[in-house]
Amino acid sequence: MNSGQFAVALLLISFATNSLSQRLIILSSKEQKLPFSSSILRYRSDDNLYCESWKFSVEVNDAGVWYAVPERCVNFVKEYMHGDRYRSDSEVIAENALEYAKTVKVAGDGKDAWIFDIDETLLSNLPYYAIHGYGSEVFDEDSFNEWVDMAEAPALPASLRLYKELQKLGFTIILLTGRSEFQRKCTDKNLEYSGFNNYEKLLLRADSDLGKPATLYKTEKRRELKDEGYRIHGNSGDQWSDLLGFAKGERSFKLPNPMYYIL
Repeated sequence: MNSGQFAVALLLISFATNSLSQRLIILSSKEQKLPFSSSILRYRSDDNLYCESWKFSVEVNDAGVWYAVPERCVNFVKEYMHGDRYRSDSEVIAENALEYAKTVKVAGDGKDAWIFDIDETLLSNLPYYAIHGYGSEVFDEDSFNEWVDMAEAPALPASLRLYKELQKLGFTIILLTGRSEFQRKCTDKNLEYSGFNNYEKLLLRADSDLGKPATLYKTEKRRELKDEGYRIHGNSGDQWSDLLGFAKGERSFKLPNPMYYIL
């Protein structure tokens, strides 16, 4: 670069810096004209804005334990769960999981495992929640068990694709669910009906597991798997309780679920 070119470059940098500074001053000036209370009022009055923020806090676990979808967000959750955004979010997460899986060197001894939760991870209970307020109603265990017994929950398309690709890569698939042992037959049937075949294990709550928080129960089951020699590379679930605790996988992948929270 000669001296003339260097001078032009300095001039362009100076212009860009000054232009950016002017824009920042203008933006700052506009912000100063908007009282902080106005932004709070907008947040409180705009349901869509509030519910987007509420869903974000749920997904990143900032909301902690929560029991029902806020009344003002029922339509938001309905539109999200039936819309393109839910499917797109699920597809992106599945793609991230698959990209990671491709980096794993599978030994071929059957011990390289990937763990999946079932409800809202492999199977969708949206048909049930569509007639039960999309998570705004108090959970009714009896009616949900009746739905599970029907064995008609459809597959989540992104998860089914990931499941099949992981099998092609040589991973051993293990299913770890909060469903109870008495639901094994209908769960097996539903999984087969929805295209989830050839899994190594289906782990359900035994009588001794009833009443345990999901995080503790799933931690204990993963520890047992590791004691059996399994190498847990990936873990997919829609609840933080599917993914937290000990004996975790090398990577965990949280699927979206703004309908309910399981401790």
